[in-house]
Amino acid sequence: MTDLASHTTKGPTVRVWDPLVRVFHWTLVVAFAIAWLSAEELSTVHEIAGYGIAALVAFRLVWGLIGSRYARFAGFIKRPGTTLAYLGDMVRGKERRYLGHNPAGAAMIVALLVTLSGTAFSGWLLEEPDRMAMLPEVPQIVAPAFADGDNEYGNGGEDMLEETHEVLANLMLLLVALHIGGVVLASIRHHENLARAMITGDKRSPAPGDIG
Repeated sequence: MTDLASHTTKGPTVRVWDPLVRVFHWTLVVAFAIAWLSAEELSTVHEIAGYGIAALVAFRLVWGLIGSRYARFAGFIKRPGTTLAYLGDMVRGKERRYLGHNPAGAAMIVALLVTLSGTAFSGWLLEEPDRMAMLPEVPQIVAPAFADGDNEYGNGGEDMLEETHEVLANLMLLLVALHIGGVVLASIRHHENLARAMITGDKRSPAPGDIG
């Protein structure tokens, strides 16, 4: 942490992350931590945290369409070829600095939002199993396989949904670890503390060769 802290922003800066993006980011961190830690014994807290996460994801989807320049999806989501090329540059230690999200970070954001959405939605279905009836396609797939259950979809359908919820939650942990690793690596490579930038909103002004 000492090495990372030494990579402070020096010289002219530019505002990149607007206040809503920063509040979203750190609130989501707290909400996911609460949801994970409360999963086993504090069901009410877990459910409240889950609803909070769902609301945050919904906000980010909207803000990704109408938000500030560096918050909009159109401004940072790249084609798969561009992302793969960037990852190749990272392996060679030649990746360019992006003022906003780099292509790898953009792909991670998409993965996190999709996984969070699936986790929250599966948790919402688990809270009231009868809610599966709201999905017209699910009974056709689930019911034949679990016809021996006690209800229309069978206990096996609920078990499968619970397992899906747990798998998605565990996948989130993996993605979070990769995300943190990417932030640390980019901070070291480009000599700026990206975690601090997500607090202050400011990053070092673009230099020649940087992508603004």
